[in-house]
Amino acid sequence: MSQAESGRALRVLLFIHSLHGGGAERVAADLSAHWAQMGREVMVVTQASADGDVYALHPNVRREVLHTAGEGGGLRGIWSNVQRVRALRRVIKAFRPDIVLGMMTTASVLSVLASSGLGCRVIATEHTHPPSQTLSGLWLRLRRLTYPRAARVVALTRGTAEWIEQHVPGSRLAVIPNPVHWPLPRAEPLLTPVSGDGRKRLLAVGRLHADKGFDLLIQAFATLAPSHPDWDLVILGEGDERAALEAQVGKAGLASRISMPGRAGNVGDWYDSADLYVLTSRFEGLSNTLLESMASGLAAVSFDCDTGPREIVREGIDGVLVRPNGDVPALCKALADVMGNDAARQRMAQAATDVRDRFSATRVLQQWQELFDGVRGSGR
Repeated sequence: MSQAESGRALRVLLFIHSLHGGGAERVAADLSAHWAQMGREVMVVTQASADGDVYALHPNVRREVLHTAGEGGGLRGIWSNVQRVRALRRVIKAFRPDIVLGMMTTASVLSVLASSGLGCRVIATEHTHPPSQTLSGLWLRLRRLTYPRAARVVALTRGTAEWIEQHVPGSRLAVIPNPVHWPLPRAEPLLTPVSGDGRKRLLAVGRLHADKGFDLLIQAFATLAPSHPDWDLVILGEGDERAALEAQVGKAGLASRISMPGRAGNVGDWYDSADLYVLTSRFEGLSNTLLESMASGLAAVSFDCDTGPREIVREGIDGVLVRPNGDVPALCKALADVMGNDAARQRMAQAATDVRDRFSATRVLQQWQELFDGVRGSGR
């Protein structure tokens, strides 16, 4: 029986490991809220419990917890995943969604397996560029097995879609970016940025993780600091690399010029107080922070990663792409050029706010609607 014949609203189930923080997790909360507001019946299923959630769900979104989170390799890991598939399949049978949306690789694989024979359409999603992932041989084989069985595989960027086309043949691909989050909400923890002291600030935001390249940024700023005495660097975020990065700052003698305040729930205030945004990631999906910073009116200097920044930054219009990726001297030159030219920086900052329209929720939701319509009409 079709949706029209049954007279019920479209039902969408989103499956994700947790809502404990992260870009894909926030997108899951945002998309589920938008669809609930449109009158759809929406359920978010997580493996991990709601304890520790960073993102709150819309009151009309149903929440189901499988309590299947946990690590494990070998035979134990295989059995754990069998249990996850069974648990998710029970929820799918009870909720009877029209569409199951797997958020990230493992959730997408499990969604395809759990939905087999149940009549719903599965959409798999990749939120990072696959070469940056650390997946076991088993998960790589499962991705090659299951993605061609999904109704669509959604990538955030054209570069990721091209990679999947080459390495996971048979996948039916679509490219849909994340919507830009603007204006940004305020939440705990609230950290107050320093402002009004006459100094200029170069801002970077992200997990303190090797993929984010903050070690390269500190190297570059150490080179620039003597010739730009009125600039400071702020790295906003938290992670396992904190001790190593703090040691690097101390060794460079820049503790008074480089600050790492931690994770802020009011990141919008930090964008507003900054003068330039910098992204030094070794790998990126699309980069929510780059979108947010530009929507907040900051010009951007970014490494030209394999995917992501080149699909956001318009070279010379609202930012600068640094090539090759990871090249610290090239980063130094790009930063020096923009930091030293107030007029050019302000011109690019004004143009940067165009991302509010280019990546607006309205545009992105329309792409999802077209995808849903196509999937439901395709018979797979």
